Amino acid sequence: MTANSKLRARLTDPERSGAYRVAHDRDIRDALADGGVDMVAIALGKGKDVILTAVARSLGFPEWFGGNWDALEDSLTDLSWREDSPRVLLFSGAAAGDDFGILVDILTSAAEYWRDRERPFFAVFVDPAGKLALPVLYREKSG
Repeated sequence: MTANSKLRARLTDPERSGAYRVAHDRDIRDALADGGVDMVAIALGKGKDVILTAVARSLGFPEWFGGNWDALEDSLTDLSWREDSPRVLLFSGAAAGDDFGILVDILTSAAEYWRDRERPFFAVFVDPAGKLALPVLYREKSG
């Protein structure tokens, strides 16, 4: 089994659903390049409104999205308007802070919701400096 196929297997395993960090997005993009996984890249910024808008736009939330944290959690545990495939949300530009903590709590809750329904759901944050307080999705092989 190649490194890409191992990573793909991990990202499609509902039992491993959750919020993670990675040093770069290259391996994830390569592992999911064959399709069959609903991978959505989401560029974040600072502040609640910027975060909510970025997630809502990237995932194509319906018009009824309320634009608050509760509505985000409701929408992430619905997703009926999206393709029914394993889901990987690939975040860039995240910064530690209160809003980030709330976002991670919501994403972790959504991952648990989907795990209980045997559906993979991953929130993966690209964190080159390794500063975000999240578990690492996978260990890269050194040189």
